[in-house]
Order: sequence, then structure tokens, then C-alpha cells
Amino acid sequence: MWRLGFFFHEIAFGLLSIFIPLYVVSPRIGGSLFDLGVMTATALLLAIPASFFWGYLCDKTRHYKRYILLSFISLAILLYVLSFAADVRTFIILYVVMTVLHVAHEAPKNVLIAEHYPRDDWGKSYALYEGFTEIGWIIGLITGLFTATLTLSPTSILMLCSGLNVAAFLLALLFIADPIIIFERRLVSIEKKIDYTYNGVRVFSRLEDGFSLHEKFRSENFMLFGAGLVLFSLASSIFFTPLPIFFSNALALPANMVFLIYILNSSGTMLGYFFAVRNSASPKAKLYVRRLALLRGMLVLILALIVNFAFSPTLLASVILIFMGFAYASYHILTLSLSMELIPAGKAGLFDVLVGLGSSSGSFIGPFIAENFGFLPQFLIASTTFFMAYVFFKFFA
Repeated sequence: MWRLGFFFHEIAFGLLSIFIPLYVVSPRIGGSLFDLGVMTATALLLAIPASFFWGYLCDKTRHYKRYILLSFISLAILLYVLSFAADVRTFIILYVVMTVLHVAHEAPKNVLIAEHYPRDDWGKSYALYEGFTEIGWIIGLITGLFTATLTLSPTSILMLCSGLNVAAFLLALLFIADPIIIFERRLVSIEKKIDYTYNGVRVFSRLEDGFSLHEKFRSENFMLFGAGLVLFSLASSIFFTPLPIFFSNALALPANMVFLIYILNSSGTMLGYFFAVRNSASPKAKLYVRRLALLRGMLVLILALIVNFAFSPTLLASVILIFMGFAYASYHILTLSLSMELIPAGKAGLFDVLVGLGSSSGSFIGPFIAENFGFLPQFLIASTTFFMAYVFFKFFA
């Protein structure tokens, strides 16, 4: 039941994920691709220290519910205020503030799942949460499809999204509870240290007895893992930030068709989350992470070729986006579970910081490249960055 608030929140932001980029470049706001890049990059850049701050604060106070409530009610208020914005500068400022408050619920939500379930169930629990809320995201996209078809006014859309976050606040108030005892992440950290020490003693004993050693013994390198997270989110942001504009302008698709394509993408993501429920506890999680980064890079490269040489780019691009969504879901669950192992208590926001670092940079780089050099170079750079993420994930453990 505690997930219901997040469900309504995701409905709102599923709709906004396509509405906002198209709205920024609309005649009413008068923005450009450059403005979209500046807005998104600034918002995500400021969200980096905010993520770390909210994560530190909730772990320090051991209160998680209050920050989730703060996020939802703040978003409801700011979306209402956004409906009165009439120029691009005002819209950017309000959007940046909204993003900083948006991330207030991310670290507390991750910790709640980690502390409510044992380590072996983390992946399954994250996958169930993400799959459930992804249904809300899809409903938001479907709602956007209808609002575009009915040509509902931007003010009405923003008011609707504000109301959905009010509903999220009320449901969170009723059903979310802080964990009584907080120890699961510390227990996992202790277990990993004991396991590492045991392996070290075992390897040393075998060498002392004259046995040859054919196994690798090394600890996980969090720096390499973190670099992989940054590069993966950088590539995703370079690719996805200007993508609604690509479909709207380069392929000349109406807004309702853009929403339909993203519904297909999110459907693939939803299926990926529920598929991840069965595979989240796999001992090959680290192997899967790097393979998924490689797959995303190949899919972006294929999409670039399709756009330039295919006769039906819209249909083929939609199929590619379904597979990209499926791959992302598995990647997200695996890296989120691994991060809860690797990141110590008190630094719960570090995962969002690393992801935000890549996303903020990519959200500016993507629109900048698309506006000045075209969408093909943008796709190729995104693909190359995914391949770089694969290399870092390959060597982190």
C-alpha cells in the first residue's frame, strides 16, 4: 500500500516527461533546444548536491517519511505556480527549484526498501516497486496522449499534474511508515568485510600449503563502478533529452504520436522490471550490468542507422525504444541493488549524485549537439559513451 503515493506521482511525471520539452519550445514559452538543454542541465546539476543532502539528512535523522511528504507537496505547489509562467526564464527558474525538491524522495525511498527487506530480496523488491510505478508512468503517458488529442490547454495539464501530487502526498501520509529498526545495510556491510577477510585467509593458506592459485582475488572498486554509473547516465541523457524534439521536428510527428512512441518505450521498461524480479538475485549481476551497457550502446547505434537509411524510421525506432526500455529496467535494478551494498549508511544519496552528475551533463550536451550539428552526431556520441560505460563496469569487479 505504501507504493500508492509514488504511483500517482509517476502518473504526473510520466505526462510531464513529454509535455515539458514540447512546451518549452512552444510559441507560448518561446524557448529553443538550447533553452531546454540549459534548463535540464541546471536542474540536474543542482539536484546533485541536493540528492546527497537529502540522503545524508534522512540517514542522520532516521526519518524518511517526512522527506517524501515534503517532496510531494512541494511538487504540487510548484506545478500549480508553473501554470502561470509566461516566459522561458521564469519557467526555467521554477523548473530548477522543482527538480531540487523532486529528488528529496529518492534516497528515502531507496533506504525504505533496503531496510524493510533482507539483502537477498532487495533486487526483487526494487523491481516490484519500479514495475508498479512504471505502470503509473505509462498511465501518465496515455493521459498525455489524450490531452494532446483533445488539445487540452497547458494550464489544465499542469493543474492536473499538481492534483496528482496532492493525491500522492495524502496517500504517503496515510500508508508510509519509517522502519522501527535500521540495521540491514550495516549488516550487509559487515558481511561483505567478513567474506573478504575469509577469502583472503583462504587464499593465503593455499599459497602457504604450496597450491597453485587459479582464482582471482580482489575487492570491488567503487571508483570504477561510480564512473560506469556516471557514463551510463551521461549517455542516456545525451540520447533521451532532445528525443521528443527529434520525433516532433525531424520526423514531423504530432504530439499524440510522440506520446504513443514513449508509451511503447515505457511498456518495454515495465516488462523489464517484472522480468528483473526473477533475475535480480543472480550471482552474475555484475556481468549483466556491463552487458546491458553494451546492449544500449548497440541499440542507439542501430537507431542512428535506421533514421538515416530506413524507409519507415518511426516504426523501427519505436521497436528499438521498446528494447532500450527493457534493457534499462534490468540495468537499473541491478545497479541499485549493488549500490546499496557498496554505499555505506549515511551516504544513501551518493547513488543519485552519481547518476545526476551524468544526467546533468548529458542533458546539456545532447540538445547542444542536436541543435548545432544535427541528431546523427548526437546519437553516435551517446552510443560511444555507452560503450565507455561498458569498459568501466567490466573492470570494477
